[in-house]
Amino acid sequence: MISVPGFEGRRVAVFGLGRSGLTAARALKAGGALPILWDDSVSGRMQAQAEGFVIEDLTTADWSGFAALILSPGAPLTHPKPHWTVDKATAAGIEIIGDIELFARAIAALPEDERPQVVAITGTNGKSTTTALIGWVLNRAGMTVHVGGNIGIGVLALPAPTPEAVYVIEVSSYQLDLTTRFAPDVAILTNVSPDHLDRHGGMEGYVAAKRRLFQVMTPSRVALIGVDDDWGWDIVSDLNARKLRVSTITTRTPDAGGGLHRNAIPVADVAKLRPDSLPAFEQGRFIIVDATGGQLSADGVRIANLATARSLPGRHNAQNAGFAYAAARAVGVGHDAAVDGLMTFPGLAHRMETVATLGRVRFVNDSKATNADAARQALASYDRSFWIAGGRAKAGGIDDLSDLFPRVAQAFLIGEAAEPFTAALGQTPHRISGDMASAVQQAAEAAAATGREEVVLLSPAAASFDQYPDFEARGEAFRAAVLALGALPPQAESTGTVPGDPA
Repeated sequence: MISVPGFEGRRVAVFGLGRSGLTAARALKAGGALPILWDDSVSGRMQAQAEGFVIEDLTTADWSGFAALILSPGAPLTHPKPHWTVDKATAAGIEIIGDIELFARAIAALPEDERPQVVAITGTNGKSTTTALIGWVLNRAGMTVHVGGNIGIGVLALPAPTPEAVYVIEVSSYQLDLTTRFAPDVAILTNVSPDHLDRHGGMEGYVAAKRRLFQVMTPSRVALIGVDDDWGWDIVSDLNARKLRVSTITTRTPDAGGGLHRNAIPVADVAKLRPDSLPAFEQGRFIIVDATGGQLSADGVRIANLATARSLPGRHNAQNAGFAYAAARAVGVGHDAAVDGLMTFPGLAHRMETVATLGRVRFVNDSKATNADAARQALASYDRSFWIAGGRAKAGGIDDLSDLFPRVAQAFLIGEAAEPFTAALGQTPHRISGDMASAVQQAAEAAAATGREEVVLLSPAAASFDQYPDFEARGEAFRAAVLALGALPPQAESTGTVPGDPA
């Protein structure tokens, strides 16, 4: 656990007793603060009370006695309207922060020679895979690595800092809204597309939240920005104006003049440099992915052929690999070790995960694709697929995916979005399956009937909340339905056994 100094002997209000709230309370208490906890859920309050925390109804508390409000990222800061605790904290004139900010202050309080390095990743899509991939690459290179934040373990529950450690932290827009001093050594923005607009009051507010990852950067730190979208380029322009170290990652092939997109920075001619002699991504350096050949290169120097990577299929994963390579080099990993990490990455559950095969049919779980932009990456990775989609539709539905519909052999629709997705698909073969088990059964039968190598792809392009508590539960339902057909998971397929059978 990471203890948080700065509030010794002072009362600190903590609202929201999920993973981040409870770990924040423990970290504050370890640092000498007096955390005062509250949650709308009785079970949350009971758990906190069982740990010995002070529970106090914050609706009637005297807020003038609090030093700060630690707000759960699940509670709205500004939109659709501020949470009632935000109103009370604002009226009392106290700061409102979250667990990522507490982590930042704990690191900043250390003597400079005792501070670990911090790599932080945000973005609309790809941030979890990129976070896990970076953690894998650094760990395989022999570094002391702690991975957490919005993925896996809450950031304050990670091991206490040591000088040789590297924290690899996924941060959401909700968490970034609650930061003021967070300044990672390597700050990564994978991409930006419309998402969570209700919580940020529109696209402008959402992009502003993402920009907060770079709010207190200094020239000694590194920014890695995905520039396959215009929002990324706008942020690059801002950071260049601040004379910060910015490198861009793109899947777009440069033109003959070395340019990539509007506002592209001219690249240096380093074609004669060996990859292991490249500096740690100085300002203006590009990493480029050839979207057709899977070649990863930095300013014309080939880094790796991603076509041979075990768990990085598709253009989006190639870009994730670019971020991981650049981040690893920036924190001191050599070229060969960084490439080895990319090639051996085992993948992440619910993100382009091959869960099993049945005959010539492969089943891919991409349940994390909760919006159309994420589903685009999966659909574009296969020449054809039997597509399972649906759930609770987000703004725009799947209209923007129409250029990929010719790759859909047949779509199988589930959840609330089935009817609107039907309208969007038009003449593309499809049927309303309703639930996951039916969709898997029908898709498997249709794919097997072709006699070809086929892919059944769960990439819902919608939220899960109409049928499941989260995308993980939806992905596990897909996995269970696939295995119920008698399909073999990858490990069993390679040994000729099924789980539970003697080898």
